[in-house]
Amino acid sequence: MDTLTVEDLKSSPDRLVGDAARGEAALVVDQGRPLLFALPVDETLLTHGAKLALAVKLFDQDLVGLEGAARIAGISQSEMIDHLGALHIPVVRYSTEELKAELDNLERFAGR
Repeated sequence: MDTLTVEDLKSSPDRLVGDAARGEAALVVDQGRPLLFALPVDETLLTHGAKLALAVKLFDQDLVGLEGAARIAGISQSEMIDHLGALHIPVVRYSTEELKAELDNLERFAGR
């Protein structure tokens, strides 16, 4: 998520438009205080509303976890998982290192 000041927005409005074109949310601040949250329009926003669209976007950009996204959307975690799955957004995310560590642990415990 990009953060822009009011001055950034005045001098370079194309930055906000570029964020939206890339599907990224943006926060505009005035003297350090949040002023405007810009959420790109997508199918989720059009069909399910702003709260779910915001929750999906923040989760997809790793800005909130599953519990936080569900709370923002006003739905249960299982419903959030279903929505994310329908959008092909993975709920469980492992880095390469984390996955390797998990597999190493599995091999170590399986060998006992």
